[in-house]
Amino acid sequence: MFKFKQIAIAAAVGVAALAASTGVCAQEKKIGLAVANLEAEFFNMIKQSVEAYGKEKGYKIITVDAKGDATTQVNQIQDLITQKIDALIYIPAGATAAAVPVKAAREAKIPVINVDRQADGAPGDTFIRGESILATKQLGEWICEKTGGKGNAVMIHGQRGTSPEVDRAKGFRMGIEKCPGLKITQEQWTERWSAAEGVKIAQDMLQRDPTINVIFGQADGIALGAAQAVKLAGLPQKVWVLGYDGDVGGLKAVQNGSLDATATQQTFAMGRMAVDAATALMAGKPVIKDQPTDAQLTTKANVEQFLKAHP
Repeated sequence: MFKFKQIAIAAAVGVAALAASTGVCAQEKKIGLAVANLEAEFFNMIKQSVEAYGKEKGYKIITVDAKGDATTQVNQIQDLITQKIDALIYIPAGATAAAVPVKAAREAKIPVINVDRQADGAPGDTFIRGESILATKQLGEWICEKTGGKGNAVMIHGQRGTSPEVDRAKGFRMGIEKCPGLKITQEQWTERWSAAEGVKIAQDMLQRDPTINVIFGQADGIALGAAQAVKLAGLPQKVWVLGYDGDVGGLKAVQNGSLDATATQQTFAMGRMAVDAATALMAGKPVIKDQPTDAQLTTKANVEQFLKAHP
């Protein structure tokens, strides 16, 4: 049984206990949840966690979905500020204009909790994130072993410039650097981290080079699309397809063999941590600036435990 590190979760528990002791009147508090794109199962899981745990704490959660558009998100968060929210849980829709909502919230003296993505140049009061570099390094090391360290790999990135995209690319490169025979020969970026983009990009890559034997999609949605492209291509060689996030759909794909591996994030825990951080900040208490959570390499050998109880 794999175990997640408890450092970040312990920190969240600590701020929750601290906030509880201050006598914050939860019934009077409103928390805005600005989500990048609810088409992504990962963000939907965070939404479910924040809304369920927030309701348990007695908060009113107001959720808005930017549908991947940064301009829409800026306008949505301005509206949340007008509604006099007491805290903002913020997942930036992209690198462009990501700092604008943080600055607007600060002007209104509203604490900001960033989840999954940081706003470059304007960090929130705390950043709750997955430790993408370490997990993707493990994915790279795993696929290096499985392929015998040989072949042509391609990487389908998430949205360019976002912190998970940057970190996952870095970690995967670190993982395969000891396998000089396994080279990244093509890379392309998505706009929405979506399965539809994964299909199209992977099809184009496979047409350009039918000898590809590794595809790393930086999110399970991307990887699931790439897996469909591999199936349609009908190539003679084994093409290993890797994802990231450990969404329920991704986990089921690992279970049935459509994906070879992913990295399971502590998605529901991150949502609860965000609410706990909001509780402390609304009470005027400090929180840890950086709250990383680890992810676990997930293959057919250990996927069942995550399907039974997603962290």
